[in-house]
Amino acid sequence: MTSPLRAIELSKTFPRVDALHSLSLEVPEGAVFALVGPNGAGKTTAIKTFLNLHKPTSGNAEVLGVDSRSLGATQLAQIGYVSENQKLPGWMTVGDFLAYCKEFYPTWSADDLAALIRLYELPLDRKLKHLSRGMRVKAQLASSLAYRPKLIVLDEPFSGLDVLVREQLVESVLDRTPEATVFLASHDLAEIESFASHIAYLNEGRLAFAEESAALTARFREVQVTLDSPAELPAHLPATWLNPEVSGVVIGFTDSQFGAGSQAEIRSRFPAAREISARVMPLRSIVLALEKSAKPGKGAR
Repeated sequence: MTSPLRAIELSKTFPRVDALHSLSLEVPEGAVFALVGPNGAGKTTAIKTFLNLHKPTSGNAEVLGVDSRSLGATQLAQIGYVSENQKLPGWMTVGDFLAYCKEFYPTWSADDLAALIRLYELPLDRKLKHLSRGMRVKAQLASSLAYRPKLIVLDEPFSGLDVLVREQLVESVLDRTPEATVFLASHDLAEIESFASHIAYLNEGRLAFAEESAALTARFREVQVTLDSPAELPAHLPATWLNPEVSGVVIGFTDSQFGAGSQAEIRSRFPAAREISARVMPLRSIVLALEKSAKPGKGAR
Protein backbone atom coordinates (compact mmCIF):
# COMPACT_ATOMS: atom_id res chain seq x y z
CA MET A 1 0.00 0.00 0.00
CA THR A 2 1.51 3.30 -1.07
CA SER A 3 -1.31 5.69 -0.20
CA PRO A 4 -3.25 5.22 3.05
CA LEU A 5 -5.50 8.12 2.10
CA ARG A 6 -6.54 9.33 -1.34
CA ALA A 7 -9.19 11.77 -2.57
CA ILE A 8 -10.34 11.76 -6.18
CA GLU A 9 -12.45 14.72 -7.36
CA LEU A 10 -14.08 14.70 -3.93
CA SER A 11 -16.91 17.20 -3.44
CA LYS A 12 -19.30 17.80 -0.57
CA THR A 13 -22.27 20.16 -0.71
CA PHE A 14 -24.54 21.15 2.15
CA PRO A 15 -27.67 23.30 1.80
CA ARG A 16 -26.44 26.70 0.60
CA VAL A 17 -22.79 25.73 1.15
CA ASP A 18 -20.31 24.09 -1.22
CA ALA A 19 -17.82 22.83 1.35
CA LEU A 20 -15.45 20.88 -0.93
CA HIS A 21 -14.80 21.40 -4.64
CA SER A 22 -13.27 18.46 -6.57
CA LEU A 23 -10.57 17.77 -3.99
CA SER A 24 -7.84 15.46 -5.29
CA LEU A 25 -4.83 14.53 -3.19
CA GLU A 26 -2.75 11.51 -2.26
CA VAL A 27 -1.11 10.98 1.12
CA PRO A 28 2.11 8.92 0.95
CA GLU A 29 2.64 6.11 3.41
CA GLY A 30 4.66 7.21 6.45
CA ALA A 31 4.13 10.91 5.77
CA VAL A 32 3.13 13.62 8.21
CA PHE A 33 0.66 15.29 5.88
CA ALA A 34 -0.79 18.62 6.97
CA LEU A 35 -3.98 20.03 5.49
CA VAL A 36 -3.87 23.72 6.32
CA GLY A 37 -6.10 26.68 5.69
CA PRO A 38 -8.24 29.27 7.47
CA ASN A 39 -11.21 28.40 9.66
CA GLY A 40 -14.13 27.42 7.44
CA ALA A 41 -11.88 26.31 4.57
CA GLY A 42 -13.36 22.79 4.49
CA LYS A 43 -10.69 20.90 6.44
CA THR A 44 -13.06 19.28 8.92
CA THR A 45 -15.53 18.46 6.14
CA ALA A 46 -12.73 16.73 4.24
CA ILE A 47 -11.76 14.64 7.27
CA LYS A 48 -15.35 13.69 8.08
CA THR A 49 -15.90 12.67 4.47
CA PHE A 50 -12.73 10.56 4.49
CA LEU A 51 -13.96 8.79 7.64
CA ASN A 52 -17.50 8.27 6.30
CA LEU A 53 -19.01 10.67 8.82
CA HIS A 54 -20.22 12.61 5.77
CA LYS A 55 -21.22 11.06 2.47
CA PRO A 56 -19.54 12.68 -0.56
CA THR A 57 -21.77 14.55 -2.97
CA SER A 58 -19.53 13.43 -5.83
CA GLY A 59 -16.12 11.88 -6.32
CA ASN A 60 -14.73 9.45 -3.82
CA ALA A 61 -12.14 8.90 -1.11
CA GLU A 62 -10.08 5.81 -0.30
CA VAL A 63 -8.80 5.07 3.19
CA LEU A 64 -6.39 2.18 3.77
CA GLY A 65 -7.23 0.92 0.30
CA VAL A 66 -11.01 0.89 0.85
CA ASP A 67 -13.68 3.27 -0.45
CA SER A 68 -14.55 5.53 2.47
CA ARG A 69 -18.24 4.63 2.14
CA SER A 70 -17.33 0.99 2.81
CA LEU A 71 -15.16 1.46 5.88
CA GLY A 72 -15.77 -1.35 8.35
CA ALA A 73 -14.48 -2.59 11.69
CA THR A 74 -11.26 -3.90 10.16
CA GLN A 75 -10.25 -0.49 8.81
CA LEU A 76 -11.57 1.54 11.76
CA ALA A 77 -9.46 -0.57 14.12
CA GLN A 78 -6.39 0.71 12.25
CA ILE A 79 -7.33 4.41 12.37
CA GLY A 80 -6.66 6.75 15.27
CA TYR A 81 -8.90 9.83 15.23
CA VAL A 82 -8.69 12.90 17.48
CA SER A 83 -10.71 16.08 16.94
CA GLU A 84 -10.98 19.30 18.91
CA ASN A 85 -14.78 18.90 18.79
CA GLN A 86 -14.80 15.24 19.78
CA LYS A 87 -17.28 14.53 22.57
CA LEU A 88 -16.10 12.42 25.48
CA PRO A 89 -18.23 10.67 28.13
CA GLY A 90 -17.60 13.22 30.85
CA TRP A 91 -19.07 11.01 33.57
CA MET A 92 -16.33 8.40 33.04
CA THR A 93 -12.98 8.45 34.79
CA VAL A 94 -9.89 8.45 32.59
CA GLY A 95 -9.12 4.87 33.61
CA ASP A 96 -12.62 3.64 32.80
CA PHE A 97 -12.57 5.46 29.47
CA LEU A 98 -9.30 3.83 28.42
CA ALA A 99 -10.50 0.40 29.57
CA TYR A 100 -13.69 0.89 27.55
CA CYS A 101 -11.75 1.83 24.39
CA LYS A 102 -9.47 -1.19 24.74
CA GLU A 103 -12.31 -3.58 23.91
CA PHE A 104 -12.64 -2.22 20.36
CA TYR A 105 -9.03 -2.72 19.23
CA PRO A 106 -7.46 -6.16 18.84
CA THR A 107 -3.96 -4.65 18.60
CA TRP A 108 -4.28 -2.69 21.86
CA SER A 109 -0.97 -2.74 23.75
CA ALA A 110 -1.05 -2.55 27.54
CA ASP A 111 2.64 -1.64 27.52
CA ASP A 112 2.08 1.22 25.07
CA LEU A 113 -0.84 2.50 27.11
CA ALA A 114 1.18 2.40 30.32
CA ALA A 115 3.96 4.37 28.65
CA LEU A 116 1.46 6.97 27.36
CA ILE A 117 -0.16 7.30 30.80
CA ARG A 118 3.25 7.99 32.32
CA LEU A 119 4.26 10.39 29.55
CA TYR A 120 1.02 12.37 29.72
CA GLU A 121 0.72 12.08 33.51
CA LEU A 122 -2.91 11.09 33.14
CA PRO A 123 -4.98 11.04 36.37
CA LEU A 124 -6.79 7.72 35.96
CA ASP A 125 -9.21 8.31 38.85
CA ARG A 126 -10.40 11.73 37.66
CA LYS A 127 -13.57 12.16 35.59
CA LEU A 128 -13.11 13.39 32.04
CA LYS A 129 -15.44 16.33 32.60
CA HIS A 130 -13.11 17.64 35.31
CA LEU A 131 -10.00 17.65 33.11
CA SER A 132 -8.43 20.68 31.47
CA ARG A 133 -8.62 20.86 27.68
CA GLY A 134 -4.99 19.84 27.39
CA MET A 135 -5.50 16.81 29.62
CA ARG A 136 -8.62 15.77 27.69
CA VAL A 137 -6.62 15.84 24.45
CA LYS A 138 -3.97 13.70 26.14
CA ALA A 139 -6.62 11.17 27.13
CA GLN A 140 -7.96 11.13 23.55
CA LEU A 141 -4.48 10.64 22.13
CA ALA A 142 -3.67 7.87 24.58
CA SER A 143 -6.86 6.05 23.53
CA SER A 144 -5.94 6.53 19.85
CA LEU A 145 -2.25 5.62 19.98
CA ALA A 146 -2.33 2.60 22.33
CA TYR A 147 -3.24 0.23 19.50
CA ARG A 148 -0.59 1.57 17.09
CA PRO A 149 -2.92 2.59 14.25
CA LYS A 150 -1.68 2.63 10.67
CA LEU A 151 -3.37 5.99 10.04
CA ILE A 152 -3.56 8.79 12.61
CA VAL A 153 -6.11 11.51 11.75
CA LEU A 154 -5.97 14.72 13.79
CA ASP A 155 -8.44 17.57 13.35
CA GLU A 156 -7.15 20.75 15.05
CA PRO A 157 -6.14 18.75 18.14
CA PHE A 158 -3.64 21.26 19.50
CA SER A 159 -5.72 24.42 19.13
CA GLY A 160 -5.60 26.55 22.27
CA LEU A 161 -2.99 24.47 24.07
CA ASP A 162 0.12 25.98 25.58
CA VAL A 163 3.46 25.53 23.83
CA LEU A 164 4.89 22.86 26.13
CA VAL A 165 1.78 20.68 25.94
CA ARG A 166 1.68 21.01 22.13
CA GLU A 167 5.31 19.99 21.83
CA GLN A 168 4.80 16.97 24.05
CA LEU A 169 1.77 15.80 22.10
CA VAL A 170 3.40 16.39 18.71
CA GLU A 171 6.48 14.41 19.75
CA SER A 172 4.38 11.47 20.93
CA VAL A 173 2.52 11.39 17.61
CA LEU A 174 5.73 11.65 15.57
CA ASP A 175 7.15 8.71 17.54
CA ARG A 176 4.59 6.58 15.68
CA THR A 177 6.03 7.42 12.26
CA PRO A 178 7.10 6.05 9.82
CA GLU A 179 5.16 2.95 10.94
CA ALA A 180 2.04 5.11 10.89
CA THR A 181 0.88 7.84 8.52
CA VAL A 182 -0.31 11.09 10.08
CA PHE A 183 -2.98 13.25 8.45
CA LEU A 184 -3.38 16.52 10.32
CA ALA A 185 -5.74 19.45 9.75
CA SER A 186 -4.77 22.78 11.28
CA HIS A 187 -4.86 26.54 10.81
CA ASP A 188 -1.71 26.98 12.95
CA LEU A 189 0.83 27.43 10.16
CA ALA A 190 3.84 28.13 12.38
CA GLU A 191 3.24 24.94 14.36
CA ILE A 192 2.74 22.75 11.29
CA GLU A 193 5.80 24.04 9.48
CA SER A 194 8.11 22.64 12.16
CA PHE A 195 7.28 18.97 11.60
CA ALA A 196 5.07 18.30 8.54
CA SER A 197 6.68 16.41 5.66
CA HIS A 198 3.92 17.42 3.24
CA ILE A 199 1.66 20.47 3.07
CA ALA A 200 -1.68 20.92 1.33
CA TYR A 201 -3.47 24.26 1.40
CA LEU A 202 -7.26 24.40 1.28
CA ASN A 203 -9.25 27.63 0.98
CA GLU A 204 -13.01 27.92 0.44
CA GLY A 205 -13.12 24.20 -0.30
CA ARG A 206 -10.55 24.38 -3.09
CA LEU A 207 -7.05 22.94 -3.04
CA ALA A 208 -4.36 25.50 -3.88
CA PHE A 209 -1.39 23.13 -3.67
CA ALA A 210 -0.25 19.83 -2.18
CA GLU A 211 3.44 18.97 -2.11
CA GLU A 212 6.44 18.12 0.01
CA SER A 213 7.31 20.84 2.50
CA ALA A 214 10.89 21.09 1.27
CA ALA A 215 9.79 21.51 -2.35
CA LEU A 216 7.26 24.16 -1.38
CA THR A 217 9.74 26.34 0.52
CA ALA A 218 12.35 25.82 -2.20
CA ARG A 219 10.19 27.31 -4.95
CA PHE A 220 8.85 30.40 -3.15
CA ARG A 221 10.95 33.55 -2.72
CA GLU A 222 10.16 37.07 -1.59
CA VAL A 223 11.92 39.19 -4.20
CA GLN A 224 12.92 42.83 -3.92
CA VAL A 225 14.46 44.74 -6.81
CA THR A 226 16.11 48.07 -5.95
CA LEU A 227 16.43 50.57 -8.81
CA ASP A 228 18.42 53.79 -9.11
CA SER A 229 15.26 55.82 -9.61
CA PRO A 230 11.49 55.28 -9.28
CA ALA A 231 9.85 53.37 -12.12
CA GLU A 232 6.55 51.81 -13.06
CA LEU A 233 5.96 48.06 -13.20
CA PRO A 234 6.77 46.60 -16.61
CA ALA A 235 3.84 45.16 -18.53
CA HIS A 236 3.29 41.41 -18.94
CA LEU A 237 5.27 40.12 -15.97
CA PRO A 238 5.44 36.32 -15.55
CA ALA A 239 2.25 34.82 -14.10
CA THR A 240 4.32 33.15 -11.38
CA TRP A 241 5.33 36.56 -9.99
CA LEU A 242 2.59 37.17 -7.47
CA ASN A 243 1.42 40.50 -6.05
CA PRO A 244 3.94 42.86 -7.72
CA GLU A 245 4.09 46.26 -6.02
CA VAL A 246 6.15 49.43 -6.33
CA SER A 247 7.33 51.53 -3.38
CA GLY A 248 9.66 54.32 -4.47
CA VAL A 249 12.73 52.72 -6.02
CA VAL A 250 11.84 49.23 -4.76
CA ILE A 251 9.77 46.70 -6.70
CA GLY A 252 8.62 43.69 -4.72
CA PHE A 253 6.82 40.45 -5.61
CA THR A 254 6.58 36.79 -4.64
CA ASP A 255 8.17 34.37 -7.09
CA SER A 256 6.21 31.12 -6.82
CA GLN A 257 8.55 29.19 -9.13
CA PHE A 258 11.98 30.39 -8.12
CA GLY A 259 14.78 28.33 -9.63
CA ALA A 260 18.19 28.29 -11.24
CA GLY A 261 17.26 30.74 -14.00
CA SER A 262 15.21 33.14 -11.87
CA GLN A 263 17.97 35.65 -11.17
CA ALA A 264 18.71 35.97 -14.89
CA GLU A 265 15.00 36.39 -15.64
CA ILE A 266 14.67 39.12 -13.02
CA ARG A 267 17.77 40.87 -14.33
CA SER A 268 16.41 40.77 -17.89
CA ARG A 269 13.17 42.41 -16.76
CA PHE A 270 14.96 45.03 -14.69
CA PRO A 271 18.31 45.72 -16.44
CA ALA A 272 18.82 48.89 -14.39
CA ALA A 273 18.52 47.06 -11.06
CA ARG A 274 21.07 48.14 -8.49
CA GLU A 275 20.32 45.24 -6.13
CA ILE A 276 18.23 42.06 -6.24
CA SER A 277 17.37 40.08 -3.11
CA ALA A 278 15.44 36.80 -2.91
CA ARG A 279 14.54 35.66 0.59
CA VAL A 280 13.23 32.26 1.70
CA MET A 281 9.65 32.54 2.95
CA PRO A 282 8.05 30.86 5.96
CA LEU A 283 4.84 28.93 5.35
CA ARG A 284 2.68 31.73 6.75
CA SER A 285 4.11 34.23 4.24
CA ILE A 286 3.63 31.78 1.37
CA VAL A 287 -0.01 31.26 2.30
CA LEU A 288 -0.64 35.00 2.68
CA ALA A 289 0.87 35.63 -0.76
CA LEU A 290 -1.37 32.99 -2.32
CA GLU A 291 -4.46 34.32 -0.57
CA LYS A 292 -3.68 37.85 -1.72
CA SER A 293 -3.11 36.74 -5.30
CA ALA A 294 -6.42 34.86 -5.30
CA LYS A 295 -8.51 37.92 -4.49
CA PRO A 296 -10.90 39.13 -7.23
CA GLY A 297 -8.95 40.71 -10.02
CA LYS A 298 -5.69 39.06 -8.97
CA GLY A 299 -6.11 35.47 -10.12
CA ALA A 300 -4.83 32.46 -8.19
CA ARG A 301 -1.51 30.85 -9.11
